[in-house]
Amino acid sequence: MKLYDAARCPFCARVRIALAEKGLDYETVEIDLRNRPDWIYELNPTGKVPVVDDGFAPPESAVIMEYLDDRYPEQPLLPDDPKSRAVARKWVFRFDDLLGDDYYAYRSGGENALAERLESLPVGDSLFVDVAYAPWVIRAKEMLGVTLPARLDAWLERLAARPSVAAEIEVVRSLG
Repeated sequence: MKLYDAARCPFCARVRIALAEKGLDYETVEIDLRNRPDWIYELNPTGKVPVVDDGFAPPESAVIMEYLDDRYPEQPLLPDDPKSRAVARKWVFRFDDLLGDDYYAYRSGGENALAERLESLPVGDSLFVDVAYAPWVIRAKEMLGVTLPARLDAWLERLAARPSVAAEIEVVRSLG
């Protein structure tokens, strides 16, 4: 299996964490986001990473997470029951509204409601949702210097006890 990756990219971080949670071995192919190789467009017509290739090469981090959960059901990310699975998928589907748009607006100095978004994140009930949101929360804290709400800081501390998340925190800290 290959992961077409960019260390800075939180979408790639989702997949790195998911792969680690599942204990899957993979080769990393680092992609320079400022100078994408032409061949990456053969794997994903948009040129975006992450892409995982295990003989099938789905793009888009949320799709990859679901694919990995279906293809490699050991150590599942999604809950067992259909209702909880649907709720988890809904929270990830609504990522831009619930965090992404305001995170990127904050990062670029634009008008945003990041503090309110962080206060109400739907995390802590599903590993799938936690993996999907953690990369941005980590980056908000470590790279942007955002003070997290107490509930979210405690959630991240609990999550950081997982080797997959601890490794991602180290990746972010190494980015400077």
